[in-house]
Amino acid sequence: MATKRRLWIDTDTASDDAVAIVMALKHPNTEVVGMSVVIGNVPVEMGVQNALYTAELCGVRVPVHAGAAAPLVRPFATAQHVHGADGMGSIGLPLTGRVATSNDAVHALIEAFRSEPGELELVALGPLTNLALALRIEPRLAQWVKRCVVMGGTGVLPGNITPLSEFNWWVDPEAVHIVLESGMNVEMVGWDVSVADAVIEDPLAAEIRALSPLGAFCVDIQKVLRIFCEESSKLKGFDWPDPIAMAVALEPDIASREAHRRVEVSLGQGHERGQTIVDHLGNTKRTPNCRVVYRVDRERFIGMVKAACIA
Repeated sequence: MATKRRLWIDTDTASDDAVAIVMALKHPNTEVVGMSVVIGNVPVEMGVQNALYTAELCGVRVPVHAGAAAPLVRPFATAQHVHGADGMGSIGLPLTGRVATSNDAVHALIEAFRSEPGELELVALGPLTNLALALRIEPRLAQWVKRCVVMGGTGVLPGNITPLSEFNWWVDPEAVHIVLESGMNVEMVGWDVSVADAVIEDPLAAEIRALSPLGAFCVDIQKVLRIFCEESSKLKGFDWPDPIAMAVALEPDIASREAHRRVEVSLGQGHERGQTIVDHLGNTKRTPNCRVVYRVDRERFIGMVKAACIA
């Protein structure tokens, strides 16, 4: 029997993060050992409620720790206009009253990886503030993390928050810089992968919704996102950047096109704040520091989502 993949999830839990969490919690060969919540899509306290509710719905108890409530140095605004006021589509879910395991996600993350160096994998679904703070406290964390799959940036497309930048990396580019320069084994699954391989059009959404109550949850919480994607991203349906990144984390060989590249982030202002810089041609002569995923097997991804909804 294969050894279970053991994950720590760092998340700014909103509607697509929740689906990614469902995929991890329901995957037969995966154990989620803990979750840390970071500012991003929603305020941290809201992200904690959303993560705990999702785990509860899956029938799984997992420690959830509240983390950074602001980027390292930048002002920013949440993405509640994208995911709903509660981050979960504003469909009336009971998202109050749950209590975080701790309010010290950064040290919880450090201790988890310190206790099992080289054994745990990290999946970062939101801004990288928690991870950057942890690295500043304990630089050895970079070597303790077996692999770190990051949903953020873009390999080839322009941005979704500015003409140049993807939201997660725009929120806290200084944190991204710290992580990319740390020596950690980073894998980037950018927003471009989601647009290419994880757009869920209405007929497929209806199919997933009909699978089970969990399938209905995964689709219904996209209510506000569905409208945003049609009006702003010009997509026919909604896209799932966090679930497609989770698919790569859970089954690394699902990537159908990838390359090892030097990846950096712009620390500038204006449109270029948080822009992803991928050295496709090796012009910088710097050593590659990131597995860049460009495409994923879409049919296999959809199969993973469906399997999670009926597990």
